[in-house]
Amino acid sequence: MSVANGRQFLAMPGPTNLPDRVLQAMMRPAEELSSASIVDLTDSILADLKQVFRTSGETFVYAANGHGGWEAALTNVLSRGDKVLVLASGRFAIGWGEMAAFMGADVEVLPGTWRAAIDPAAVEARLRADTGHAIKAVLMVQIDTASGVVNDVPAMRRAIDAAGHPALFMVDGVASVGCMPFEMDAWGVDVAMSASQKGLMSSPGLAFVAANAKALAAHKTATMKTLYWDWSSRMDTVAYMKHCGTAPEHLLFGQRAALDMILAEGLEAVWKRHALLAGATHAAVSRWAEGQSLAFNITEPAQRAPSVTPVIVHGFDTAAITDYCRDICGVQLGIGIGELGGRAFRIAHMGHVNAPMVLGALGAVEMALQALAVPHGSGGIAAAVEYLGAATA
Repeated sequence: MSVANGRQFLAMPGPTNLPDRVLQAMMRPAEELSSASIVDLTDSILADLKQVFRTSGETFVYAANGHGGWEAALTNVLSRGDKVLVLASGRFAIGWGEMAAFMGADVEVLPGTWRAAIDPAAVEARLRADTGHAIKAVLMVQIDTASGVVNDVPAMRRAIDAAGHPALFMVDGVASVGCMPFEMDAWGVDVAMSASQKGLMSSPGLAFVAANAKALAAHKTATMKTLYWDWSSRMDTVAYMKHCGTAPEHLLFGQRAALDMILAEGLEAVWKRHALLAGATHAAVSRWAEGQSLAFNITEPAQRAPSVTPVIVHGFDTAAITDYCRDICGVQLGIGIGELGGRAFRIAHMGHVNAPMVLGALGAVEMALQALAVPHGSGGIAAAVEYLGAATA
């Protein structure tokens, strides 16, 4: 017997739940590509992305997913043969590095673990050893959605500076921008990228890149450049070139509505909402883990992401849990990927979410654990409610 009738809830780390306002914004006719409406729409999104990234640098929007954003960031500042240092903490920095290698970069991976954040001291030591400054860029994700870790961006900047190294600092903010503090200029990030479908709560299909003056200077001599991704072309005053062709109009209409919602709520309030809902999730998982069949992937509480929580399952089929939540409750969890494949499920709490939505997702998980006889500590939902009640009193 299923109780899944009604709107399916996405508790997976992307795509996330779309606000009705965003869906409604996209339900409109297409317009002439150089109309004042489309030109102004593009300009307003590029301007407001500067607020979201917290930068005075240049911003770019692409008809692409996050992987396209990776390529856009790389191709504009690197030349073939450039050495790149990838800081491993899960699947996605590695993936970004694999893309760089495919494009002709010389990629070195600084080993890490899927269960903890990157060690700034290890980064500093590696960069100090690079006395000839062969490394041209350092690649890191702020939140890895596979491992659920949050890396300390300002600490990494301090490590690079302490080593006296000139490498570009490039940060993937796909699962963090719009979910937690991101201060591109204040933290000394040279290139940042993100995408539409997670904390920025719009439809998949848009990638965003921001670049500071140092990155724009590197762009002038980069030889990986191709016309579609090229920043110089997209900074052209001709509106057509800001998209290298026809604008992805309906995705832009939706993103405009999502940005309006984010800025109306206030970025600091958005960050706080995510922190509270993550805290509720962590309270529930902590209680369930008392049964010794479940565990956090990230062992240090301060390093757990505010947007997604991977939960390791010992001795039971994770697919049975995710299938139950989907088929019986109408809640779509994320599956474990990479090193956590078949060993974990992921609970997302990012983007267009509130307390009832997160509590509902947690309730579905607790139902699954009970129905499938997975040993777990009782009272996870009560712990989540208690946490939120105390935090919002």
